[in-house]
Amino acid sequence: MRRVLLWMAGNRWLRRHLPRLWFARRAVRRFMPGEDVDAALAAGAVFERESIVPIYTRLGENLTDIAEADVTAREYHDLLDRMADAGSRGEISVKLTQLGFDLDAERTLDHMRRLADQAATSGGDVWIDIEGSAYTESTIAFFERLKADHPNTGICLQAYLRRTAADVQRLLPLDPGIRLVKGAYAEPAEIAYQSRSDIDANYVALSVGILGAVAAGRRVRLGLGTHDVRLIEQIAEHAAALGLARNAFEVQMLYGIRADEQRRLAREGFVVRDLIAYGAAWYPWYMRRLAERPANVLFALRQALP
Repeated sequence: MRRVLLWMAGNRWLRRHLPRLWFARRAVRRFMPGEDVDAALAAGAVFERESIVPIYTRLGENLTDIAEADVTAREYHDLLDRMADAGSRGEISVKLTQLGFDLDAERTLDHMRRLADQAATSGGDVWIDIEGSAYTESTIAFFERLKADHPNTGICLQAYLRRTAADVQRLLPLDPGIRLVKGAYAEPAEIAYQSRSDIDANYVALSVGILGAVAAGRRVRLGLGTHDVRLIEQIAEHAAALGLARNAFEVQMLYGIRADEQRRLAREGFVVRDLIAYGAAWYPWYMRRLAERPANVLFALRQALP
């Protein structure tokens, strides 16, 4: 099922035609409150009233016209303005390819620096989303340049990649923000763990290693980007053994998934953030979300019914 869903995510014909169908648009409501920024901000305001802070991401990737990157950057600047006006503590998470990374990396860096500058005025961070393995090294190198003069930035790393343990050690001296996810792209066994048990074991090992650095005095902001509550609680036990409180790391879940657990964890003293996606270019992102947890397919099919 996971392989089929990832194939569907990358199929150009399906990407072009499936989002037009009414039942597909209905099903996507499982993972996003709407396609426009107003819907995203309204959903985020509800979470903030429950002490769950939102992270917003505008969907889109792999531009073919650099002018589109400028449009995307302006929309993120507008979003930051609106959050500041509302007194929101929300943050943003950006894919580099939607800011023209394939076309002009220096222009992308300029956009990210400006976004980080604006976010800093409200005390917020800007996150870089990770993409397929073809972008891993270039994205980490980009982050190192950005982090050098913008400390309020973080990066997403994928636990299923075999290289991630080395990447963590590479980044720890920077006192980075790291959102650790399991991984949502189709990657070969040579570079990525394939079984759930192997990925879960590496996820815990990476998390505990980062928390060990926190206990040793590193100022690392760790976000657990998983909906696996069993893993979260296991990592929390390791944190306690290291003498760390529950607020030494964050739980970062997606909108529409395990909202009851998000609220429970927040009540129990965990720092919880909800990642809210919006935008018309939702299809590949949506299919990868289903691939992360194929059990969601049944729920999505139910959502598609009248």
